[in-house]
Order: sequence, then C-alpha cells, then structure tokens
Amino acid sequence: MKDKAVEYFNNGYSCSESIIKAASEAGLCDKSLISIATSFSGGMSSGCLCGAVAAVQMISGLHFGKDNSYGNEVCARQKAAFIVEEFKKRNKVTCCRVLSGGLSGAEKKERCSKYVADCCEILEEALKVKV
Repeated sequence: MKDKAVEYFNNGYSCSESIIKAASEAGLCDKSLISIATSFSGGMSSGCLCGAVAAVQMISGLHFGKDNSYGNEVCARQKAAFIVEEFKKRNKVTCCRVLSGGLSGAEKKERCSKYVADCCEILEEALKVKV
C-alpha cells in the first residue's frame, strides 16, 4: 500500500487522497472516501493536522469506531492515540505547516512523500496491534 500511496501522491493526488486511494485498492475502505479526503489536504488548507495523518485516522475510525462493520472491540481513541504517537516518534510533530517547513513545489513534494509512506506503515501496524 505504501508504494502505491507514494506513487499517487507524486502523480497529482494530495497526501490524504493518495492514502485513501491506495487503502481503497487494498480493501481497507471504500473509494468514496477519496472525495472526503480532499478536504484534509494541506492540513485542511490551514496548515494544521497533516493530511496523511488525517487519512489514516479516517481509515482507523472506519475499522475501530462505533457501529463499524468489523466488530473489533479495540477502542478507536486508543488507535488514534497510537497513530499520533507513532507519527511523532518518527517526525516529532503532526502539524503540516511545521512538517513541510515552508517548502513548496518539488521540495515540498519530496519531503511530504516521506510522511505519506510513514502513515501507510503506521496504519498497517495499527490495524494489527492491540493497544
């Protein structure tokens, strides 16, 4: 999933959209979430929460939130905390503005590709690990 997400990110999809697109192809969510993910791009266009982090939170919530169809008893909030903690271990913060460091264009794309990849790895771990 990680390689596909990075490929989509480098070919026109935003960070959040690319993760949702790759996840939908992996059977983790419905492709209709891509449209929802657009709103989370660029830190929700405010530079706040990284869109890649937001995307994996959406998928985690789908799997572990209230009334989910997967029947897993693990609390969605525990998974959310796990995702944030793991991302911060790798990157210190979850703020898009800080993570992108004022870069633009190809430099920003290159830097943010790492965050897309990190989030895919963290999601895969979150889906396996009991917290």
